[in-house]
Amino acid sequence: MTLPSRPDKLIARKRRSSLVAAGLSRRSNGVKAPLCHADRQSGQSLLEMALMLPFLLLLLLGVIEIGRYAYIGILVGNAARAGAAYGVQSNAQSVDTVGITNAAINDFMSNGQGSSLTVTSAVMCGCDSSGTVTTAGCTPATNPTAGRCAAGHWVVILTVTASGTFNSLFNYPGIPASISVSRASAMRVNVNG
Repeated sequence: MTLPSRPDKLIARKRRSSLVAAGLSRRSNGVKAPLCHADRQSGQSLLEMALMLPFLLLLLLGVIEIGRYAYIGILVGNAARAGAAYGVQSNAQSVDTVGITNAAINDFMSNGQGSSLTVTSAVMCGCDSSGTVTTAGCTPATNPTAGRCAAGHWVVILTVTASGTFNSLFNYPGIPASISVSRASAMRVNVNG
């Protein structure tokens, strides 16, 4: 038995490819037969993929945008916490709005974001009695007993609110191009600091 030579293989391959192009295949007995079911299925699969690809890409872009929105929300929340952490170190720092704002903006910018962050802070004082805080004025001008409580202990709570803007990569119909993201952080001030 001799093996077919290289030119014989090329001729046989060309013959098969011309039959496939004509929509026919050759059976072992030499009779031409229509293409099998699997060949038609591969064309159908290709068509289905071509039709579904735009929807899959749109879904992928939506997932990316939701992830970016969540990321901006986390960064804004972290910035609010950084501002609050700065302010709760002492009574003097709890009213230092410039220092609180700088701490929040520095935290936001250190994560690769621009300086489009708005920071506000508010101080609330009162007496904490078994977990219930009764608010009172923070200064002797508004509250003659500021710093003292008949029952419980004196607390000062600093609330820092940070607001940023999420800008989407693409404009989607019915969805705004930019969304405001706001997070707040409240912490007790170290009144002994």
